[in-house]
Amino acid sequence: MAEEDRTTTPTKRRSRNPGSQPALRLLNRQRIIDALLGAGPSTQAEISRSTGLSTATVSNIVKSMAAKGLVSTAPTTSSGRRALSVTLNGNGAVAVGIDFGRSHVRVVLANLGYQVVAERALPLPLGHHASESIAAAADLLNLLLAEANIPRSLIVGAGAGIPGPIDRRSGTVVQGAILPEWVGINILERLEKTLELPVYADNDANLGALAEVTWGPHRSVSNLMFLKIGSGIGAGLILNGAPYYGNVGVTGEIGHATINEHGPICRCGNRGCLETVASTATMIELLSRGAVGPLTVGDIVRRALAKDSATLRVIDDAGLAVGRAIGNVANLINPEVIVVGGPLAGLDDLLLDPIRRGLLRHAVPVVGESTTLAMSSLGDRAEALGAASLVFQHQRIRRP
Repeated sequence: MAEEDRTTTPTKRRSRNPGSQPALRLLNRQRIIDALLGAGPSTQAEISRSTGLSTATVSNIVKSMAAKGLVSTAPTTSSGRRALSVTLNGNGAVAVGIDFGRSHVRVVLANLGYQVVAERALPLPLGHHASESIAAAADLLNLLLAEANIPRSLIVGAGAGIPGPIDRRSGTVVQGAILPEWVGINILERLEKTLELPVYADNDANLGALAEVTWGPHRSVSNLMFLKIGSGIGAGLILNGAPYYGNVGVTGEIGHATINEHGPICRCGNRGCLETVASTATMIELLSRGAVGPLTVGDIVRRALAKDSATLRVIDDAGLAVGRAIGNVANLINPEVIVVGGPLAGLDDLLLDPIRRGLLRHAVPVVGESTTLAMSSLGDRAEALGAASLVFQHQRIRRP
Protein backbone atom coordinates (compact mmCIF):
# COMPACT_ATOMS: atom_id res chain seq x y z
CA MET A 1 0.00 0.00 0.00
CA ALA A 2 1.45 3.38 -0.95
CA GLU A 3 2.11 5.43 2.16
CA GLU A 4 1.92 8.65 0.22
CA ASP A 5 -1.84 8.03 0.15
CA ARG A 6 -2.04 8.48 3.93
CA THR A 7 -1.75 12.25 3.96
CA THR A 8 -5.24 13.48 4.76
CA THR A 9 -5.45 14.76 8.33
CA PRO A 10 -8.24 16.49 10.23
CA THR A 11 -6.22 19.38 11.53
CA LYS A 12 -3.27 20.85 9.71
CA ARG A 13 -1.40 24.09 9.53
CA ARG A 14 -2.27 24.89 5.96
CA SER A 15 -3.71 23.11 2.95
CA ARG A 16 -1.75 22.30 -0.16
CA ASN A 17 -2.83 22.01 -3.76
CA PRO A 18 -1.45 18.62 -4.83
CA GLY A 19 -0.96 19.94 -8.35
CA SER A 20 0.89 23.10 -7.36
CA GLN A 21 4.58 23.80 -7.95
CA PRO A 22 5.46 23.50 -4.22
CA ALA A 23 3.70 20.12 -4.09
CA LEU A 24 5.52 18.94 -7.23
CA ARG A 25 8.80 20.06 -5.71
CA LEU A 26 8.05 18.05 -2.55
CA LEU A 27 7.31 14.97 -4.65
CA ASN A 28 10.54 15.38 -6.59
CA ARG A 29 12.44 15.84 -3.33
CA GLN A 30 10.94 12.57 -2.08
CA ARG A 31 12.13 10.81 -5.23
CA ILE A 32 15.65 12.02 -4.51
CA ILE A 33 15.39 10.94 -0.86
CA ASP A 34 14.16 7.50 -1.96
CA ALA A 35 17.08 7.18 -4.37
CA LEU A 36 19.63 8.11 -1.69
CA LEU A 37 18.02 5.78 0.85
CA GLY A 38 18.23 2.93 -1.65
CA ALA A 39 21.65 3.50 -3.20
CA GLY A 40 23.53 5.50 -0.59
CA PRO A 41 25.77 8.46 -1.54
CA SER A 42 25.38 9.23 -5.25
CA THR A 43 26.43 11.84 -7.74
CA GLN A 44 23.84 14.24 -9.07
CA ALA A 45 24.10 12.55 -12.48
CA GLU A 46 23.39 9.14 -10.90
CA ILE A 47 20.41 10.59 -9.06
CA SER A 48 19.13 12.07 -12.31
CA ARG A 49 19.37 8.69 -14.06
CA SER A 50 17.69 6.74 -11.22
CA THR A 51 14.84 9.21 -10.70
CA GLY A 52 14.24 10.32 -14.28
CA LEU A 53 14.51 13.96 -13.20
CA SER A 54 16.55 16.39 -15.26
CA THR A 55 20.03 17.27 -14.01
CA ALA A 56 18.94 20.89 -13.58
CA THR A 57 15.98 19.84 -11.40
CA VAL A 58 18.20 17.56 -9.30
CA SER A 59 20.79 20.30 -8.90
CA ASN A 60 18.24 22.87 -7.74
CA ILE A 61 16.55 20.50 -5.27
CA VAL A 62 19.89 19.26 -3.90
CA LYS A 63 20.94 22.88 -3.27
CA SER A 64 17.72 23.48 -1.36
CA MET A 65 18.11 20.25 0.62
CA ALA A 66 21.72 21.07 1.47
CA ALA A 67 20.70 24.50 2.73
CA LYS A 68 18.20 22.83 5.07
CA GLY A 69 20.69 20.23 6.27
CA LEU A 70 18.89 17.30 4.63
CA VAL A 71 21.96 16.33 2.59
CA SER A 72 25.66 17.09 2.47
CA THR A 73 27.64 17.46 -0.74
CA ALA A 74 31.28 16.99 -1.64
CA PRO A 75 33.33 17.24 -4.85
CA THR A 76 34.21 13.90 -6.44
CA THR A 77 35.06 12.39 -9.81
CA SER A 78 32.90 10.11 -11.92
CA SER A 79 34.13 8.54 -15.18
CA GLY A 80 37.11 10.88 -15.02
CA ARG A 81 34.95 13.99 -14.73
CA ARG A 82 34.35 16.32 -11.85
CA ALA A 83 31.04 15.65 -10.09
CA LEU A 84 29.19 16.40 -6.89
CA SER A 85 28.52 13.55 -4.46
CA VAL A 86 25.30 13.81 -2.43
CA THR A 87 24.88 12.10 0.94
CA LEU A 88 21.63 11.94 2.89
CA ASN A 89 22.04 13.17 6.45
CA GLY A 90 20.35 10.65 8.77
CA ASN A 91 19.29 13.32 11.24
CA GLY A 92 19.16 16.05 8.63
CA ALA A 93 15.42 16.38 9.08
CA VAL A 94 13.71 15.61 12.36
CA ALA A 95 10.02 15.27 13.16
CA VAL A 96 8.68 15.81 16.66
CA GLY A 97 5.93 13.52 17.93
CA ILE A 98 4.00 14.55 21.05
CA ASP A 99 1.46 12.44 22.90
CA PHE A 100 -0.63 14.29 25.48
CA GLY A 101 -2.28 11.83 27.85
CA ARG A 102 -4.52 12.13 30.87
CA SER A 103 -1.53 11.81 33.20
CA HIS A 104 1.54 12.07 30.98
CA VAL A 105 3.22 13.76 28.06
CA ARG A 106 5.62 11.89 25.76
CA VAL A 107 7.93 13.42 23.15
CA VAL A 108 9.87 11.55 20.47
CA LEU A 109 12.29 12.78 17.81
CA ALA A 110 12.40 10.74 14.60
CA ASN A 111 14.74 11.11 11.63
CA LEU A 112 14.27 10.69 7.88
CA GLY A 113 14.76 6.94 8.12
CA TYR A 114 11.87 6.68 10.60
CA GLN A 115 14.27 5.95 13.44
CA VAL A 116 13.69 7.30 16.95
CA VAL A 117 16.75 9.34 17.91
CA ALA A 118 15.48 10.61 21.27
CA GLU A 119 12.49 9.98 23.49
CA ARG A 120 11.26 10.83 26.96
CA ALA A 121 8.00 10.95 28.91
CA LEU A 122 6.92 12.91 31.97
CA PRO A 123 4.08 12.19 34.40
CA LEU A 124 1.45 14.91 34.77
CA PRO A 125 -1.12 15.40 37.53
CA LEU A 126 -4.71 14.36 36.81
CA GLY A 127 -6.80 17.35 35.80
CA HIS A 128 -3.82 19.25 34.43
CA HIS A 129 -4.53 22.25 32.21
CA ALA A 130 -3.41 22.55 28.63
CA SER A 131 -0.86 25.25 29.47
CA GLU A 132 0.90 22.90 31.91
CA SER A 133 1.26 20.01 29.51
CA ILE A 134 2.21 22.22 26.56
CA ALA A 135 4.93 23.85 28.68
CA ALA A 136 6.11 20.38 29.76
CA ALA A 137 6.23 19.25 26.11
CA ALA A 138 8.28 22.33 25.17
CA ASP A 139 10.74 21.65 28.00
CA LEU A 140 11.05 18.00 26.98
CA LEU A 141 11.66 18.98 23.37
CA ASN A 142 14.47 21.35 24.33
CA LEU A 143 16.01 18.68 26.56
CA LEU A 144 15.92 16.03 23.85
CA LEU A 145 17.42 18.36 21.24
CA ALA A 146 20.29 19.14 23.62
CA GLU A 147 20.85 15.47 24.48
CA ALA A 148 20.84 14.38 20.83
CA ASN A 149 22.87 17.43 19.74
CA ILE A 150 20.31 18.31 17.08
CA PRO A 151 19.91 21.99 16.12
CA ARG A 152 16.36 23.29 16.23
CA SER A 153 16.65 24.40 12.62
CA LEU A 154 16.49 20.76 11.47
CA ILE A 155 12.96 20.24 12.84
CA VAL A 156 10.48 20.06 9.98
CA GLY A 157 7.41 20.14 12.22
CA ALA A 158 5.65 18.73 15.25
CA GLY A 159 2.73 16.33 15.41
CA ALA A 160 0.53 16.19 18.50
CA GLY A 161 -2.20 13.87 19.71
CA ILE A 162 -4.73 14.19 22.50
CA PRO A 163 -7.27 11.69 23.87
CA GLY A 164 -10.35 13.32 22.45
CA PRO A 165 -12.03 14.51 19.24
CA ILE A 166 -10.77 17.56 17.36
CA ASP A 167 -13.05 19.55 15.06
CA ARG A 168 -11.04 19.77 11.85
CA ARG A 169 -12.94 22.90 10.76
CA SER A 170 -11.68 25.00 13.67
CA GLY A 171 -8.81 22.97 15.14
CA THR A 172 -10.48 23.03 18.56
CA VAL A 173 -10.90 20.20 21.05
CA VAL A 174 -14.60 19.33 21.31
CA GLN A 175 -16.76 17.99 24.11
CA GLY A 176 -16.09 14.35 24.91
CA ALA A 177 -12.33 14.55 25.43
CA ILE A 178 -10.75 12.66 28.32
CA LEU A 179 -9.07 15.99 29.06
CA PRO A 180 -12.09 18.25 29.72
CA GLU A 181 -9.70 21.08 30.62
CA TRP A 182 -8.73 21.18 26.92
CA VAL A 183 -12.25 21.52 25.52
CA GLY A 184 -12.60 24.65 23.36
CA ILE A 185 -8.86 25.17 23.06
CA ASN A 186 -7.36 25.62 19.60
CA ILE A 187 -4.54 23.15 19.99
CA LEU A 188 -2.77 24.26 16.81
CA GLU A 189 -2.54 27.91 17.81
CA ARG A 190 -1.44 27.13 21.34
CA LEU A 191 1.25 24.67 20.28
CA GLU A 192 2.57 26.73 17.38
CA LYS A 193 2.87 29.79 19.62
CA THR A 194 4.78 27.87 22.29
CA LEU A 195 6.93 25.59 20.12
CA GLU A 196 7.44 28.08 17.27
CA LEU A 197 7.08 25.21 14.80
CA PRO A 198 4.59 24.06 12.17
CA VAL A 199 2.14 21.82 14.06
CA TYR A 200 -0.27 19.08 12.94
CA ALA A 201 -2.77 17.71 15.48
CA ASP A 202 -4.99 14.67 15.66
CA ASN A 203 -6.85 12.37 18.01
CA ASP A 204 -4.57 9.87 19.75
CA ALA A 205 -6.43 6.80 18.45
CA ASN A 206 -6.10 8.07 14.87
CA LEU A 207 -2.37 8.46 15.45
CA GLY A 208 -2.21 4.97 16.91
CA ALA A 209 -3.73 3.63 13.69
CA LEU A 210 -1.28 5.65 11.62
CA ALA A 211 1.62 4.30 13.69
CA GLU A 212 0.51 0.71 13.13
CA VAL A 213 0.74 1.10 9.34
CA THR A 214 4.02 3.04 9.38
CA TRP A 215 6.00 1.82 12.42
CA GLY A 216 4.26 -1.44 13.24
CA PRO A 217 4.05 -4.81 11.47
CA HIS A 218 0.94 -3.90 9.46
CA ARG A 219 2.41 -1.70 6.72
CA SER A 220 0.77 -3.71 3.95
CA VAL A 221 -2.70 -3.51 5.51
CA SER A 222 -5.19 -1.23 3.73
CA ASN A 223 -8.10 -1.59 6.17
CA LEU A 224 -7.15 -1.45 9.84
CA MET A 225 -8.83 -0.44 13.07
CA PHE A 226 -6.76 0.65 16.08
CA LEU A 227 -8.63 0.37 19.36
CA LYS A 228 -7.16 2.19 22.35
CA ILE A 229 -8.47 1.03 25.72
CA GLY A 230 -7.54 3.40 28.52
CA SER A 231 -9.32 5.93 30.70
CA GLY A 232 -11.46 6.34 27.60
CA ILE A 233 -11.94 4.07 24.62
CA GLY A 234 -11.40 5.34 21.10
CA ALA A 235 -10.75 3.93 17.64
CA GLY A 236 -8.66 5.08 14.71
CA LEU A 237 -9.49 3.87 11.21
CA ILE A 238 -7.36 3.26 8.13
CA LEU A 239 -9.73 2.63 5.23
CA ASN A 240 -8.52 1.91 1.71
CA GLY A 241 -5.01 2.91 2.74
CA ALA A 242 -5.85 6.31 4.23
CA PRO A 243 -6.98 7.62 7.64
CA TYR A 244 -10.73 8.12 7.79
CA TYR A 245 -12.08 11.32 9.38
CA GLY A 246 -15.69 11.62 8.30
CA ASN A 247 -17.37 14.99 7.99
CA VAL A 248 -15.89 17.19 10.75
CA GLY A 249 -13.13 14.91 12.04
CA VAL A 250 -15.04 13.32 14.92
CA THR A 251 -14.85 9.58 14.20
CA GLY A 252 -14.01 6.43 16.09
CA GLU A 253 -15.90 7.38 19.26
CA ILE A 254 -16.63 3.72 19.93
CA GLY A 255 -16.34 4.31 23.67
CA HIS A 256 -19.77 5.92 23.47
CA ALA A 257 -21.47 3.03 21.71
CA THR A 258 -24.42 2.01 23.89
CA ILE A 259 -23.95 -1.38 25.53
CA ASN A 260 -26.78 -1.11 28.07
CA GLU A 261 -29.34 1.66 27.68
CA HIS A 262 -30.26 1.28 31.36
CA GLY A 263 -26.64 1.36 32.51
CA PRO A 264 -24.79 4.07 34.43
CA ILE A 265 -24.54 7.64 33.18
CA CYS A 266 -21.47 8.23 31.01
CA ARG A 267 -19.43 11.43 31.01
CA CYS A 268 -20.94 12.15 27.57
CA GLY A 269 -24.42 12.33 29.12
CA ASN A 270 -25.76 9.07 27.69
CA ARG A 271 -26.35 5.83 29.58
CA GLY A 272 -24.52 2.54 29.38
CA CYS A 273 -21.72 3.53 27.01
CA LEU A 274 -18.87 1.08 26.41
CA GLU A 275 -16.59 3.27 28.54
CA THR A 276 -18.84 2.72 31.59
CA VAL A 277 -18.15 -1.01 31.28
CA ALA A 278 -14.70 -1.48 29.78
CA SER A 279 -12.47 1.55 30.41
CA THR A 280 -9.51 1.28 32.78
CA ALA A 281 -11.20 3.89 34.98
CA THR A 282 -14.19 1.55 35.41
CA MET A 283 -11.91 -1.42 36.07
CA ILE A 284 -10.04 0.52 38.75
CA GLU A 285 -13.31 1.61 40.38
CA LEU A 286 -14.63 -1.96 40.50
CA LEU A 287 -11.43 -3.54 41.79
CA SER A 288 -10.65 -0.80 44.33
CA ARG A 289 -13.74 -1.64 46.38
CA GLY A 290 -12.55 -2.94 49.72
CA ALA A 291 -8.90 -2.33 48.81
CA VAL A 292 -6.55 -0.50 51.14
CA GLY A 293 -5.93 2.16 48.51
CA PRO A 294 -6.88 2.89 44.89
CA LEU A 295 -5.37 0.62 42.28
CA THR A 296 -3.43 1.67 39.20
CA VAL A 297 -3.56 0.22 35.70
CA GLY A 298 -0.21 -1.41 36.44
CA ASP A 299 -1.79 -3.11 39.45
CA ILE A 300 -4.58 -4.49 37.25
CA VAL A 301 -2.06 -5.96 34.82
CA ARG A 302 0.03 -7.51 37.62
CA ARG A 303 -3.03 -8.97 39.38
CA ALA A 304 -4.37 -10.41 36.15
CA LEU A 305 -1.05 -12.04 35.29
CA ALA A 306 -1.03 -13.49 38.81
CA LYS A 307 -4.46 -15.05 38.01
CA ASP A 308 -6.45 -13.03 40.55
CA SER A 309 -10.02 -14.25 40.02
CA ALA A 310 -11.79 -10.90 40.56
CA THR A 311 -9.42 -9.12 38.19
CA LEU A 312 -9.80 -11.80 35.54
CA ARG A 313 -13.61 -11.55 35.78
CA VAL A 314 -13.55 -7.77 35.33
CA ILE A 315 -11.22 -8.11 32.34
CA ASP A 316 -13.38 -10.86 30.83
CA ASP A 317 -16.55 -8.78 31.17
CA ALA A 318 -14.80 -5.75 29.67
CA GLY A 319 -13.36 -7.79 26.80
CA LEU A 320 -16.74 -9.25 25.87
CA ALA A 321 -18.28 -5.76 25.82
CA VAL A 322 -15.44 -4.45 23.64
CA GLY A 323 -15.84 -7.43 21.31
CA ARG A 324 -19.55 -6.71 20.94
CA ALA A 325 -18.83 -3.09 20.03
CA ILE A 326 -16.10 -3.85 17.51
CA GLY A 327 -18.25 -6.63 16.06
CA ASN A 328 -20.79 -4.01 15.03
CA VAL A 329 -18.02 -1.87 13.53
CA ALA A 330 -16.53 -4.87 11.72
CA ASN A 331 -19.91 -5.58 10.14
CA LEU A 332 -19.86 -2.06 8.69
CA ILE A 333 -16.27 -1.68 7.48
CA ASN A 334 -14.92 -5.26 7.29
CA PRO A 335 -11.36 -4.48 8.47
CA GLU A 336 -8.51 -6.85 7.75
CA VAL A 337 -6.86 -6.22 11.13
CA ILE A 338 -8.03 -4.85 14.48
CA VAL A 339 -5.15 -3.81 16.73
CA VAL A 340 -5.71 -3.29 20.46
CA GLY A 341 -3.47 -0.74 22.16
CA GLY A 342 -3.28 1.24 25.36
CA PRO A 343 -1.94 0.57 28.87
CA LEU A 344 -3.48 -2.93 29.06
CA ALA A 345 -1.34 -4.26 26.21
CA GLY A 346 0.68 -6.32 28.67
CA LEU A 347 -2.36 -8.56 29.24
CA ASP A 348 -2.03 -9.98 25.75
CA ASP A 349 -4.37 -12.99 25.35
CA LEU A 350 -6.00 -12.42 28.75
CA LEU A 351 -7.68 -9.43 27.13
CA LEU A 352 -7.67 -10.53 23.49
CA ASP A 353 -9.47 -13.83 24.14
CA PRO A 354 -12.71 -12.31 25.53
CA ILE A 355 -12.59 -9.57 22.89
CA ARG A 356 -12.31 -12.26 20.24
CA ARG A 357 -15.26 -14.17 21.70
CA GLY A 358 -17.36 -11.01 21.66
CA LEU A 359 -16.29 -10.21 18.10
CA LEU A 360 -17.16 -13.69 16.82
CA ARG A 361 -20.51 -13.61 18.63
CA HIS A 362 -21.67 -10.27 17.23
CA ALA A 363 -20.02 -10.06 13.80
CA VAL A 364 -21.31 -11.74 10.67
CA PRO A 365 -19.49 -15.11 10.68
CA VAL A 366 -17.44 -14.51 7.54
CA VAL A 367 -16.40 -11.08 8.83
CA GLY A 368 -15.51 -12.24 12.34
CA GLU A 369 -13.58 -15.25 11.10
CA SER A 370 -11.58 -13.27 8.51
CA THR A 371 -10.65 -10.40 10.84
CA THR A 372 -7.24 -10.64 12.51
CA LEU A 373 -7.20 -9.45 16.13
CA ALA A 374 -3.79 -8.45 17.49
CA MET A 375 -2.24 -6.62 20.40
CA SER A 376 -0.15 -3.59 19.47
CA SER A 377 3.59 -4.20 19.43
CA LEU A 378 4.29 -0.48 19.86
CA GLY A 379 3.19 -0.27 23.49
CA ASP A 380 2.68 3.19 24.96
CA ARG A 381 4.78 4.77 22.18
CA ALA A 382 2.21 4.25 19.42
CA GLU A 383 0.52 7.66 19.63
CA ALA A 384 3.79 9.63 19.73
CA LEU A 385 5.22 7.63 16.83
CA GLY A 386 2.04 8.26 14.86
CA ALA A 387 2.39 11.98 15.58
CA ALA A 388 5.92 11.96 14.13
CA SER A 389 4.63 10.09 11.06
CA LEU A 390 1.99 12.78 10.61
CA VAL A 391 4.72 15.39 10.16
CA PHE A 392 6.72 13.39 7.63
CA GLN A 393 3.65 12.64 5.59
CA HIS A 394 2.80 16.33 5.35
CA GLN A 395 6.36 16.81 4.13
CA ARG A 396 5.85 13.96 1.60
CA ILE A 397 8.60 11.91 3.28
CA ARG A 398 7.60 8.26 3.19
CA ARG A 399 9.07 5.48 5.27
CA PRO A 400 11.85 3.79 3.29
